[in-house]
Amino acid sequence: MGKRALICGISGQDGAYLSQLLLEKDYEVHGTARDAQMAIFGNLARLGIKQRVSFHSMALNDFRSVLQVLAKVRPDEIYNLAGQSSVGLSFEQPVETLESISVGTLNLLEAMRFIDQPTKLYNAGSSECFGNTGGQPADETTPFRPRSPYAVAKATAFWEVANYREAYRLFACTGILFNHESPLRPERFVTGKIVKAACRIASGSDEKLHLGNISIARDWGWAPEYVEAMWRMLQHDRADDYVIATGETNTLEDFIAEAFRCVGLDWRKYVISDSALLRPSEIMVSRGYPRKALTILGWKARSSMEDVVRLMMDSGKK
Repeated sequence: MGKRALICGISGQDGAYLSQLLLEKDYEVHGTARDAQMAIFGNLARLGIKQRVSFHSMALNDFRSVLQVLAKVRPDEIYNLAGQSSVGLSFEQPVETLESISVGTLNLLEAMRFIDQPTKLYNAGSSECFGNTGGQPADETTPFRPRSPYAVAKATAFWEVANYREAYRLFACTGILFNHESPLRPERFVTGKIVKAACRIASGSDEKLHLGNISIARDWGWAPEYVEAMWRMLQHDRADDYVIATGETNTLEDFIAEAFRCVGLDWRKYVISDSALLRPSEIMVSRGYPRKALTILGWKARSSMEDVVRLMMDSGKK
């Protein structure tokens, strides 16, 4: 057996694909949930790997709980993918969002310091931290100007990781990931909502697709490629932070049009702009500049937005 990994937030999209990648690399994979005995872990079951993962109950906002699991598992690598993950929901649940992300990350860092063993930490950052950059590509030197409670929480966690890396010499790094999608995206995410609605409409549903601002532009990549970047960060001999992105930007309208094109439909007949779905503040253009990841980690996105949409649609039709 190879290395031992602990994935916090294993039930989500990235946790599932990361588990699949690590198992292929002969890792012993452990995952956490607040109540592991009651959790379904549907994404892991969907990928056919649930039976190959060991599960532990852990509350990231409870330091004792975190310390106990780390002492029991004694992982070589920790991947922190947990916490409230919806930008939109963070406006409705700002306290839960801040606590689950910032306190959870701090507890992991403190537990690593207490246990004092050579463990490496990957922390899931977010391009949302950059806010509006005036359309300029964001890299590792771009200042943070968060525009949502989610982004504020992610920015807090980023600086916690940077502080512990500097102050205590922990091997801890943050991947500042831009949008990345897959068939495992739930419908509460706009890309999953679009794909599933387009598939239902193509199958005969008479529904309309209600969306907010479709003129926003994002840098969309393919999730299974992005989890490889996470893994590569922890294989490097020096801990650092990296922007992970495609470097290409498309509007949400482009994404919608491609999805409906895949089923031979004109999206304009089915999409309704709904002001009730607009956020209090919005990032209009989000674009990453991932040169550092290519130069140091040898990582580069291989799938375009069109590739991502087609892959999601192909899965949705099945």
